[in-house]
Amino acid sequence: MYALKFLPNHRVLPEGISTPFLEYLSPRSTVAPPHPSPLAAALMNIDGVTSVFYGTDFITVTKAADAPWAHVKPEVFSLITEAVTSGEAIVNVVENTSTEAGQEGGEADTLSYDAADSEVVGMIKELLETRIRPAIQEDGGDIEFRGFDHGQVSLKLRGACRTCDSSTVTLKNGIESMLMHYVEEVQGVTQVLDQEEEIAMKEFARFEEKLKQQKGPAAVASTVGKGSLDTAEA
Repeated sequence: MYALKFLPNHRVLPEGISTPFLEYLSPRSTVAPPHPSPLAAALMNIDGVTSVFYGTDFITVTKAADAPWAHVKPEVFSLITEAVTSGEAIVNVVENTSTEAGQEGGEADTLSYDAADSEVVGMIKELLETRIRPAIQEDGGDIEFRGFDHGQVSLKLRGACRTCDSSTVTLKNGIESMLMHYVEEVQGVTQVLDQEEEIAMKEFARFEEKLKQQKGPAAVASTVGKGSLDTAEA
C-alpha cells in the first residue's frame, strides 16, 4: 500500500474554510499561501513521503513505491501525534498576494450548489456528494467535479485515490455505472489526470508487474490502507 489514512480524532481543516480538502504535492506547497501547514512541511520532509492530503477530519500520507512503511510510518505517526497534542493549528490561513499556485484544492467545493448549473449537472453533483464522496473519503481521498460535456462527466480523484492502480476501476465500475443508472444523459466518466499523476501511475504499473514476476500472479500490491492514531493499524 502506498497511502495510509490517519484519524487524529481532531478537526484538521480550519473552521469556515470553503474547500473540503487540501493536498500538498511538494515541500514548497506546504509553506505557500493561502494554507501553509507546518505539519505537512514536516511530513514531506520524511524520506519517501510524496504527498500529504487533509480532509475535514483525517490525514492521508502517500509514499513512494520503494519506501518501506516500516521506516516511514513511525515518523508519520509521531509527527501527527505531536501536532495534535500541541494544540497548534494544523493548517494556517494567510493572505495570498502571490500568483504562484500553492496547495491543491484551495478553491470552493466543486460539488457545492451553483444556481448557474443545469438540472442535469445539479443531479450529477448531488449523486457525487451524497453517494460517491463518502465512500472515497472513507478510503482517504476526495473527488472533484470538473465538468459535463456531450454526455461525459469529467472528474478528478484526490488523496489516496489519485494515483492508485484501482482509480480507473473505481471510476468506470463504480462511479460511472451509478451516474449512468440515475442520470440518463450521462454516457460515461472521464478521469482528469495531471502529468505527474500519469507518470506515477505508469511507474506503479511497472512496479506491480515486477512484483508479479518475482512472487507470482497472486502478488498484487495493495494501494491504500488506514492508520488510525488510536490503533495505528495498516
